[in-house]
Amino acid sequence: MNPSLASLTTTLASARAEVAKIVIGQDSAVELALIALLTHQHALIEGVPGVAKTLLVRTLGRVLGVESGRVQFTPDLMPADITGTNVFNLQTNQFTLIRGPVFTAFLLADEINRAPAKTQSALLQAMQERAVTIDRDTHALDVNFTVFATQNPADSEGTYPLPEAQKDRFMVKIKMEPPARAEELMLAQRMLGTDTPEAMLAAGAVQPVLGAGGLAELRGGLGNVVVREEIVAYVVDLVRSTRTHESVLVGAGPRATQSLLLGSRAKAALEGRDYVTPDDARSLAGPVLGHRLVLRPEFEIEGLTVDEVLTRILEQVAVPR
Repeated sequence: MNPSLASLTTTLASARAEVAKIVIGQDSAVELALIALLTHQHALIEGVPGVAKTLLVRTLGRVLGVESGRVQFTPDLMPADITGTNVFNLQTNQFTLIRGPVFTAFLLADEINRAPAKTQSALLQAMQERAVTIDRDTHALDVNFTVFATQNPADSEGTYPLPEAQKDRFMVKIKMEPPARAEELMLAQRMLGTDTPEAMLAAGAVQPVLGAGGLAELRGGLGNVVVREEIVAYVVDLVRSTRTHESVLVGAGPRATQSLLLGSRAKAALEGRDYVTPDDARSLAGPVLGHRLVLRPEFEIEGLTVDEVLTRILEQVAVPR
């Protein structure tokens, strides 16, 4: 194995072990979050309250050695509350930029669908260009700027669903389920003592595995993971099939193809391989494509789900050998 790829795999294993000290029973979510970070993309996190969505982002920031911030989205939140604004300073007789919470590395957009579209759109430029424009001046964001947006699937009253164009900017949708019984029992026992996850994080129980600039260097190791032409063609065919399936009204676009390819390469690196297999792409089809599809109303009425449609597509598209 290439030395840089071996170093990447070792670092990722250390990062997962450190995160597991704090975030219990969410191995799949941690893996998807690391895939998004490795590919320099954004992630949408969905789960019921109390499954450690916020804790996951804070812990990742601590382990990967970068700053993290949080914005609680509410109906009265304004775009300037996210990006920042210029305030006139009477002492200097000049305008001074008051930076918003978007000026961080990992931004947790908590309950993003609680704010109307005007406020949600304040993140569009930041997510695409990693920069924000305030009063005609463009300001660069952190080189590692990543949005982790959360939403609660169980409570849709008073929410503003994300439009398809904005959902497409999230590489993956991470579904965080409640932990298994044994893991929840462990968590309950810890909550009765002094080693609660929040207390451990605050006390520095996790050790950073990267220093300043380390995340950017880590991403360079992905270039050593080989993606065969047959795999590229397979991913293209998978995504294109979502646009022609009879039950799909809106299929996945070219950005989904890019995300699925990049994600497959990151997954291979996580597993210590320097090559991508069809199973890498198949395992990520749900998280990468699911939130991008819109089903036709007549099929939704019949009870068909996006997951079922993706299962049928995976069965129909020929897998390369």
